[in-house]
Amino acid sequence: MKLVVTNKKNISRINRFVEFVLYSVSYTIVFLLLSTIFDSFHISSDYTILYSFVAICIIYILNQAVKPVLITLTMPITGITFGLFYFVINTFILKLTDWIMGSKLDFTDIWILFFIAILLSVINFIIEQLIIKPIIKRVRRDE
Repeated sequence: MKLVVTNKKNISRINRFVEFVLYSVSYTIVFLLLSTIFDSFHISSDYTILYSFVAICIIYILNQAVKPVLITLTMPITGITFGLFYFVINTFILKLTDWIMGSKLDFTDIWILFFIAILLSVINFIIEQLIIKPIIKRVRRDE
């Protein structure tokens, strides 16, 4: 499998599967860390890593399918709050993931869930900027 793919316009990019794996592994690690920090956030102890990976995949699908609709519908509120309502949308996506996964994932306190949504966004942004994007740039440069 090639790590770098060149399209018809001769622009190189990293293979989408490899990029998906990088993002999934880092987000799963962050999800696991947040579940150990907060008492009101529980992942089933049977297959903790598997369930966190499934939760991340569900969050990814919801972010691609539901979140754009929610952002469009709540754009006036988001504008009035200077973008702070965006974290409420993230909280809703996490709660929807909790509902889909049933007893395997449990958020008991809505305020802690809101704080987790903020932390998840910030930590994922930091990991993306400090780890994932430099890896992608290095792979492009080495090819």
